[in-house]
Amino acid sequence: MRLNVKHTLPKFTLAPLALALSTQVSFAQTTETDTADIEVVTVVQSKQAYQGDFTRLETPQAELRLDSETLQDFGAIDLTQALDLSASVARQNNFGGLWNSFAIRGFVGDENLPSNYLVNGFNAGRGFGGPRDLSGIESVEVLKGPRAALFGRGEPGGTINLVTKRPTFDESGEFRVSVGSWSRYRTDVDYTTPVSDDVAIRLVGFFEDAESFRDTVETTKHGFSPSIAWRISDDSQLTYELEYSNQEIPFDRGIVEINGDLDALPASRFLGEPGDGPIETEVLGHQLELQHDFSDDWSGLVGVNFRDTSLEGFATENGFGSVSEDGDFSRFRRYRKYDATYYVLRAELSGEFETAGLTHRIILGVDKDEFENDQFFLRVRDGQGGSVSQSINVYNPVYGSYELPEPLPNTDRVETQESFGVYVQDQISVTDSIDVRIGARFDDYKQELVNRRSDPYSITEQTESRLSPQLGLVFKSSENLSFYAVYGENFRPLSGTDKDGNGHEPNQSTSIEAGANFLLNKGNIQGTVALFNVKQDSILVVDDVNTFTTAAIGEAESKGVEVDIVGNIKDDLSVWFSYAYIDAETKNQFFDANFGFDVEPGSPLLNVPEQQLTLQLVQELNIGGSPMSLGGAIVHVGKRNGFFGADFELPSYTTVRLFSTYELTPEVELRLEVDNLLDDRYYPNSFSNTWVQPGAPRNFTLSASYSF
Repeated sequence: MRLNVKHTLPKFTLAPLALALSTQVSFAQTTETDTADIEVVTVVQSKQAYQGDFTRLETPQAELRLDSETLQDFGAIDLTQALDLSASVARQNNFGGLWNSFAIRGFVGDENLPSNYLVNGFNAGRGFGGPRDLSGIESVEVLKGPRAALFGRGEPGGTINLVTKRPTFDESGEFRVSVGSWSRYRTDVDYTTPVSDDVAIRLVGFFEDAESFRDTVETTKHGFSPSIAWRISDDSQLTYELEYSNQEIPFDRGIVEINGDLDALPASRFLGEPGDGPIETEVLGHQLELQHDFSDDWSGLVGVNFRDTSLEGFATENGFGSVSEDGDFSRFRRYRKYDATYYVLRAELSGEFETAGLTHRIILGVDKDEFENDQFFLRVRDGQGGSVSQSINVYNPVYGSYELPEPLPNTDRVETQESFGVYVQDQISVTDSIDVRIGARFDDYKQELVNRRSDPYSITEQTESRLSPQLGLVFKSSENLSFYAVYGENFRPLSGTDKDGNGHEPNQSTSIEAGANFLLNKGNIQGTVALFNVKQDSILVVDDVNTFTTAAIGEAESKGVEVDIVGNIKDDLSVWFSYAYIDAETKNQFFDANFGFDVEPGSPLLNVPEQQLTLQLVQELNIGGSPMSLGGAIVHVGKRNGFFGADFELPSYTTVRLFSTYELTPEVELRLEVDNLLDDRYYPNSFSNTWVQPGAPRNFTLSASYSF
């Protein structure tokens, strides 16, 4: 069976400790004679940071967990690919391939920063470490709807949480080698073992070198994620994880539309300068977490996370002008040196008690975080400062035809965001069928922005205090069906200053969600149907393209319906289905200085399709006494606005994927994957009609793994 939806552990675990993971694996692989050994490791060691222990039918929100087997079947090796499994998540402008950017239920964060995500419940995504590889990730959780009452500052559409691979107390390992189209080579290693009765380690690493369907574009990346778990006692455990990665990726803004034709240029056409070399990104992160069980009903978590990321390099980029009749197209050159540090401290107490005949499941916590964003940025336009023309002929590009100009000063600033939060959530079982969830979070926030280009330095400070409430209701109508409704408020601090040098009021939002969670096929299939409405104001827009100052004047609304169905139709046939209809649009008129025109009310939000669907089926077989699987996936993305406020749409597309695995021996497995089987031309995202990212043509991956 590929997906065990009847698992006795909580379905959505944000911070499972190593012993609990060991128990999870053991339940799936041991026989009745082994249970005496398992009882040493108790299930109560698995707790959910921020969320508590709730079954799907008790949860008044929509959630979707992408486990490691589903991710592997889908061929996802980075976060962007993984999130295609959720139709509620839409790809956004990926900064030339240098970071993850996505919208959940129509809303994305600051376009000048990567989309934020959590790692084991800790904020971690806003740095500059490059696209997140999934090498050290056990599962990806799409936690939809208003989450500010617990998670705090974030997007109203939902939160992405990555659950890492942690040590187990059973020795096991896997070595995988993959080769693919465009000279793509990758190696993955995953090994875990106990080193004593109380200490276990896990070593995870990867290396990848790949050319691309894009001319001259080649990437190299590697990473290492060791971790160690120390079982201090039967009730306490300490876990430490390190994250390191280095990536070298050429900056690639994609292709341009010519006279209304997106297909005028080959999808392979690179419009930058290979002589710029790659952008280099680096991550060094540390995460330490202590869990202690005070009793069967009460548990505490204390954790700290520190992540240092950097991005540096030159890039010649597509301009915003049109292509001439002869094919000449203007460009500009930039140099970036970005550094960011993210520090998070969290302490939480969760437990259960009864009073006046009511059962309370409560979560109490505090957290403190500090995000420092240091940006040094140079730019030179065509002919600026007496420089040469940087234009290129898009039909017949000649790279290196001129000496690359030196960029001129543009931005030199450091922004620090500090916050302290206190949160409480109480889910009260009023009857056997009715639960009420009440939650609130208070945040005290401080922002300091230092402009190092001014003489003397200018310093802007801002402080805010915000209360984020949440109210939810669950009605369990049967053992297999529950209905829910939830209301929540959200806020997110905004980076940068306005034209007068002042900081911005935080982005504010309200969200309403109602739906049903259900089980089918004797519990082997889990599903959710959800309706939602999200309203957001104080959205940042550019008000001066020369100084890159912004104004918090945008208003938008997103509403829609989602359906997620995951599980086993039969023991040997699994299904993954995710569908979303999202209507996301602006609600007021404002001037966008990026492109010099007014954005009218009712304009669709960028890169958000009305219709999106993912379907994956996997059939288990037995050929010649050896296990084999055959699978296929379809991803459909509807047409989207590709240029905010303009009449430019990205066409809808559908990609088809097939894969097969075969076990040569119990230890050796072969896998063949074919992506974009029909070789369709498509465009996953854009920022304007001159920054359009083409999708990869049909491609193949062959891999072999050795497990022990």
